[in-house]
Amino acid sequence: MRELWTRFWRDEEGFGTVELVILIGVLVAIALLFRKTIIKFVTDLMNKIFKVGDVPGNTETGG
Repeated sequence: MRELWTRFWRDEEGFGTVELVILIGVLVAIALLFRKTIIKFVTDLMNKIFKVGDVPGNTETGG
């Protein structure tokens, strides 16, 4: 039994998967914490890039 436990403890076959799951979890937690800031940043960036008045030849009013 002790040998089985020692082999299990030293086995690192699935260790990379665990690290990846923890990393994804941390990134999701950070995104949830700063979601309002991220949404505001992306919205402002999209408004600057795709501003209707800046497109040449555009006849739309933008409303």
